[in-house]
Amino acid sequence: LVYDLLFGKGLKCGGRWKALARRHRARLEAELARLKVQQKVSRNEDLLAPAQAASPGASQVPRYVRVNTLKTCVDDVIDFFKRQGYSYLGKAASVEELRALSGKKFLLDLHLPELLVFPPQTDFHDSLLYTSGHIILQDKASCLPAFLLGPAAGSHVIDACAAPGNKTSHLAAILKNKGQIFAFDVDTKRLATMNTMLTRAGVTGFQLAQQDFLTVDPRDPKYSKVTHILLDPSCSGSGMVNRVPREEAAPSAERLQALAGFQRKVLSHALSFPALRRLVYSTCSLHREENEDVVRAVLQERGSAFRCAGLGGGGMQRRVLRGSVLTLVPRHRLVNAFPSWPCRGLAAFPGAESCLRASPADTLTHGFFVAVLERHGEGAAAP
Repeated sequence: LVYDLLFGKGLKCGGRWKALARRHRARLEAELARLKVQQKVSRNEDLLAPAQAASPGASQVPRYVRVNTLKTCVDDVIDFFKRQGYSYLGKAASVEELRALSGKKFLLDLHLPELLVFPPQTDFHDSLLYTSGHIILQDKASCLPAFLLGPAAGSHVIDACAAPGNKTSHLAAILKNKGQIFAFDVDTKRLATMNTMLTRAGVTGFQLAQQDFLTVDPRDPKYSKVTHILLDPSCSGSGMVNRVPREEAAPSAERLQALAGFQRKVLSHALSFPALRRLVYSTCSLHREENEDVVRAVLQERGSAFRCAGLGGGGMQRRVLRGSVLTLVPRHRLVNAFPSWPCRGLAAFPGAESCLRASPADTLTHGFFVAVLERHGEGAAAP
């Protein structure tokens, strides 16, 4: 209650506790002011010890703003911020330019075409553009999965673990609201929040289902046209930059193995959809067990359907007779996605460098992992 009263957006509760807190508000505010005078600081944040102010990554990760092209365009949003007193510096040429941002200056991201970049800790939660759904506050790494999936307008897409919905709204923008999105999550409250957010963002053509994706039947006629799947399953969250100080123990080996087991199961299930052409697997984890090891295990297990160049195994290829020579032709592969991205997958298996990694130190984002799998051969979409 004291936090909400002094630092938050006011008291949301009712009854006698609200009345009690308000009765002592003047004394509480006076004590806070006295404390700042004693410590010779002017901001509340300066009362924290330097090591507590934020995690090391939080202070350097910029504020990323994704322009929601379902409601507006990049040029109009840039003009809006200019009118708000911000200076637009054009498109960034390097990560170092993002690192140097300060004050009321912003850039267009060097990798993603609808992403604006502001100095760290810039707050837009009260901005009209945010509350109206014209911009989405979304970390750059979190934008990569939908961007790399890149479904064409009119496609049928599954967002397998969808809430809270930022990636779903990004998919809808890429689809230009033409096509169909099937979004799954098991949590009722998260789905309700997601429905509100998607509606505010102007998303149409989506179906939300409170359902475990593992229970979805790939042979259901409803999903017979699903060609793209975005799979961002539950993970340890070890790559998330904490904007609020907290101490959290690293996940145990048993916890990581349990998560990896679930991730392997859900990835294998996603690959069983008959019309699937392209799939993105992503996590906000730094652990190899949840990332490269999961991709490697599933590619080996389902090699006859999805194959990674460099992984051996006789069952991983389709046999084709050409003249008198029997050759082995891969039908699916792990795509070398976004070759210009600087951080690649760990060398857990041949071809793992096709995967992407992100981190506060190297890419000025949250920690993230992305792998892209694509079908090749007859009936497949061109890369």
